[in-house]
Amino acid sequence: MTAARPGRFTARTVRVKAPGKVNVSLDVGPLRPDGYHSVASVYLAVSLYEEVAATSTETPGITVSISPDSTLDLDAVDIPLDGNNLAYKAAAIMADVSEHATGVHLEITKRVPVAGGMGGGSADAAATLLACDALWNSGLSREELAHLAAELGADVPFSLLGGTAVGLGLGDKLSPALAKAQTHWVLVTADYGLSTPEVYRTLDRLREAEGVEVAEPTGVDPQILTALRSGDAEALSRVLVNDLQRASIELAPSLRDTLGIGESHGAIAGIVSGSGPTVALLADDSVAAEALAEALQRYGLSALAVHGPVPGARIVSDTLI
Repeated sequence: MTAARPGRFTARTVRVKAPGKVNVSLDVGPLRPDGYHSVASVYLAVSLYEEVAATSTETPGITVSISPDSTLDLDAVDIPLDGNNLAYKAAAIMADVSEHATGVHLEITKRVPVAGGMGGGSADAAATLLACDALWNSGLSREELAHLAAELGADVPFSLLGGTAVGLGLGDKLSPALAKAQTHWVLVTADYGLSTPEVYRTLDRLREAEGVEVAEPTGVDPQILTALRSGDAEALSRVLVNDLQRASIELAPSLRDTLGIGESHGAIAGIVSGSGPTVALLADDSVAAEALAEALQRYGLSALAVHGPVPGARIVSDTLI
């Protein structure tokens, strides 16, 4: 980092990237009295990243903008730039706990689908926590940052952690899983979003109509972790599960077609990621994933080959302006 010039305010920019995620498994419990659902999930951080550049400003307060380098069609999504933005909330929390907080401008480069079930907003928040911690020399440990992350949402602590993890409770009680072998996926994104609360309400309605009673989930299928540890895509394909998938398909029936097209063009399994509408298709290896993505693109689908696990939020640059 270049030395600051004496006698004048010198802006500093800390740039952090944080990954999106795929829920390799997601078991959803019954509706609780508090309106939430307990889950048991295996999170996998994948190589599709959000990026946040936090720049100190002389003017107090928090401002947010979206970078023109974003790969999403920003005309098609509504991203709040005020206190409703999760990155804004993360900066506000950091300002409350930092002795040397300044004004800050957050420029977000969006690559993870908005309302796509991949935790893009959560990745923004995780990146912002780490960026502001460095920008203001707060000196918080990763454990302390994770505690703040949990206040922002169930997926934020995982984007900070990265890798592979088991999530229990509301998904925020994380246990890192020693699964470092790579698996390869094709993400098929949609040009629309699905409301996570609406997907959960739909699942509750479907279960009630069927008279289905489910138990509180207490753990994940150990076969999933075994397959991830070995990178055995074939074994993993047999144990993928997402309780929310049928609710997502109920709300967006075209997801069934996407899954079918993927599996007919070489995917060994497919799953809706989280609450959707992003579809994650499992491939044998990186070559198969690239070929599958190209095949789906010929159908006019937005498809991208990725791999996981990847590390959580990390600083990529720290410069004085």
